[in-house]
Amino acid sequence: MTSRFLVFTALLLGTAPSFAHDYSVGELVITQPWSRELPAELPGGSAYFTVFNQGSQADRLIRVSSPRAQKAELHSQAASDGMMSMQQTHAMEIPANTEVTFQPGANHVMLTGMEQPLKAGEQFAMTLEFEKAGVVEVMVEVGPVEAQAGHTAAHVH
Repeated sequence: MTSRFLVFTALLLGTAPSFAHDYSVGELVITQPWSRELPAELPGGSAYFTVFNQGSQADRLIRVSSPRAQKAELHSQAASDGMMSMQQTHAMEIPANTEVTFQPGANHVMLTGMEQPLKAGEQFAMTLEFEKAGVVEVMVEVGPVEAQAGHTAAHVH
């Protein structure tokens, strides 16, 4: 019985990433929300995901929040004169029939004022509010420091 349970559990975990990390709201699909574990002395973190706009009209991500952080902000990162700069933005455009990826070194959600550091293997809720599509809550998986998009599920489980 125990070996069957372990095989069943392994099969479930192996298939979970194909559906457990996709969220829909209106014409938008949000895939694989993830974050990285950070050292305990850092009181914040970042969250990443991809938004697919399957509709014929553009939308905008206008607000993010999480009970895990006192503040969640949309940030963009860009290069200017060979220097990288990060700045808060009040909305992120999600063009029609395209995808927008939030990833390290680019657009991301900055989380600050966290009482507990992010630890690999845990999840936390984050709410995304879009101008047209509405509100959706996603679960963000925390991977190890070296985690990258698409690879966190293997490390977390």
